[in-house]
Amino acid sequence: MNKSVKISLFIVLLLVIDQIIKILVKTNMNLGQVTLDYFSWFQIRFVENPGMAFGMRFGNGTVGKTILTLFRLIVSAGVLYYIILLLKENYKTSYLICVSLIFAGAIGNIIDCLFYGLIFDSGMVYDFEKLAYVDYNGISSFSTQGYAPFLHGCVVDMFYFPIFKFPDWVPLLGGEIFFSPVFNFADSCITVGIFTLILFFRKDFNTTFERYFERKKKGGD
Repeated sequence: MNKSVKISLFIVLLLVIDQIIKILVKTNMNLGQVTLDYFSWFQIRFVENPGMAFGMRFGNGTVGKTILTLFRLIVSAGVLYYIILLLKENYKTSYLICVSLIFAGAIGNIIDCLFYGLIFDSGMVYDFEKLAYVDYNGISSFSTQGYAPFLHGCVVDMFYFPIFKFPDWVPLLGGEIFFSPVFNFADSCITVGIFTLILFFRKDFNTTFERYFERKKKGGD
């Protein structure tokens, strides 16, 4: 099995894991429901995120959502092209795995944005009167009717690690949770990939582009 096939299967595996977790959560839990609350530092908490990773948001309303989704698609296309270049260079597998983690994580969340509004009967939708996304009641199920148009589905998040709360006497942070974002498997892939690149492969990142531009100067593909 050549390296291209191995990396492709690795990406597909990550996407399958991500989507299985999200679909199980969305079709078995109410929005805001908490399960596995047996530890003070870990919960499965179902939230939906109309914006960026770790619950962050970009702009307001459907315009911001559309811009964000299209931006994700463009960046993901760039990362895919970079992976193809790495495979052409027969670059080391460890580096390819890190970049593939980032790509798979991005695609995992893009799938939610593109299709979840079309295939599920309920989800968070933007209320133009309230100028905000509104919650919904009940457990979602698959439906051909959908709850939002193409590009406007919400990302499913579920992992919550309230590791500890700052004491009340701590300035500015008193009473706040140390790590409050709720995130998903795709977010984890992106985070692990980026931090691993920064910690162990910064030189490799520069080298791959040097190789690419050097080959271009020589008239290579």
